[in-house]
Amino acid sequence: MVLVRSALAAFFVAMMMPAFALAQEGVLRVGTEGAYPPFNFFDSNRQLQGFDVDIANAVCEKLKMKCEFTAQDWDGIIPALLAKKFDVIIASMSITEERKKKVDFTNKYYNTPARFVAAKDSDVKSVDPAALAGKTLGAQSATIHANYLQEKYKDAEIKLYGSQDEANLDLVSGRLDAILADSTVLYEWMKTADGKCCEFVGEPLSDPAFFGIGAGFALRKDETELREKLNKAIAEIRADGTYEKINAKYFPFSVY
Repeated sequence: MVLVRSALAAFFVAMMMPAFALAQEGVLRVGTEGAYPPFNFFDSNRQLQGFDVDIANAVCEKLKMKCEFTAQDWDGIIPALLAKKFDVIIASMSITEERKKKVDFTNKYYNTPARFVAAKDSDVKSVDPAALAGKTLGAQSATIHANYLQEKYKDAEIKLYGSQDEANLDLVSGRLDAILADSTVLYEWMKTADGKCCEFVGEPLSDPAFFGIGAGFALRKDETELREKLNKAIAEIRADGTYEKINAKYFPFSVY
């Protein structure tokens, strides 16, 4: 009975320990999506790659830790963080007031605007809400882009998707008139065989009320020590040229 009680006590102590205390052994558990190229994606060997992954590894190197990655569907990524499936989300998550009600964020590590994309032969030439009334617009669900469409385009039909790739495919197939997403993600997609069908429409969108103030690392509330360490590491890779090298690997322009 004493052994059973001791085991139970140890179990509850472990459950109550802050995640970063568990990560002190030298591993930082990172949650990412794996379906958002070029920021995070699986290569042909089913290995996670991308800007987010390289930034995470660079930060872990500064922390003298090893990143341990978990791929998580976007819709469930914040619940998985709160359930302590990993210690931090590094997955191009925009810092918004709504999300800050659930999680804390580091300082931004990049900031790119949103844009609409439509087929080149489409009659969609304006992104004014009146011009898109009656059109079918798509975005990835549980994103700032989905929220923007639902708020601003009430006279359009809004279709939401589990991943950006799904929305892209429906645009190619003609089931959507336009999609809204991060401009850099769409820029990369339009360089592919599928994406050559399409082009940007309208101007870049960056209203902080909808699109936040950039992408940050998300972590559980009150993990001040971990947040400060991550912020310090982000500043260090910005200062020593590491960030610039990673940026140049993926983009011909600065995403910061």
